[in-house]
Order: sequence, then C-alpha cells, then structure tokens
Amino acid sequence: MSFVVDASIVAAWLLPDESNELAEEARLAMKSEDALAPELLLHEIRNILVISERRKRVTADGAVSLLVGLRKVPLIIVDMKDDFSILQLAREHRLSGYDATYLALAVAQNTALVTLDRKLDAAARVAGLKTFS
Repeated sequence: MSFVVDASIVAAWLLPDESNELAEEARLAMKSEDALAPELLLHEIRNILVISERRKRVTADGAVSLLVGLRKVPLIIVDMKDDFSILQLAREHRLSGYDATYLALAVAQNTALVTLDRKLDAAARVAGLKTFS
C-alpha cells in the first residue's frame, strides 16, 4: 500500500523541535510502503525552513542540511497536473489550492493521506480515503 504525506508530516520529520507520533509512524512505514507527495511539497518545505530560520528555529546551514537530508528520504514526488480535480476538491472541501493538491493526489491514487492538518484530514475522510495506520 502507498500513502500521501503533506508538508506538516515532513516538517515534523525535519525540524528539530517538532515531533509527532503520526509523523513517526509514517516515517517508519516508508520501510515497506511507498510514500508519495506532490511536487508542491518541496516548495512548502523550503518556505517552512525559511520561516524557521527567521524565527531562529534553525540556522542557515541547518536549513540547507535539512533540505539535503530531505532529498535522501525515499519520497516519490508526483507532478500534479490535474488542475480541474484540484480546483474541484478545493471548492468542495473549502481547502486552499495547496491542501487540495495533496488531497487530489491521494484521491487519484486511492490511498491514505497522512497530515497533521485537521481540516485536510477531515476532507480526506469525507472523500472516503483510507485512514493511515
């Protein structure tokens, strides 16, 4: 089985002052399952690291090191081009276009979406996606 991770999960993996049981479960699951993410994830993580650097949560060198480490994580990055589905899901679930992109990938793959975002998690459940465990 595969699953989709969003930026909240990946940020919990990367940031030294973040830890989360669900994120850790997802990280461990990658040993036997494919973890997918839209290409958008990389942009969101860069932004999270820039903000974390400004807030003194990480150093500049630390941010670069975390990005290098992320490139070694066995994530399958998917280029999402289904604009119609993304817009439709954003409208239907009152999500941002960013969050709807993760949901669209999970729907297209008919797989679980792993997120710490309550609204996105609720939308995934309404969409009938499997829960992660």
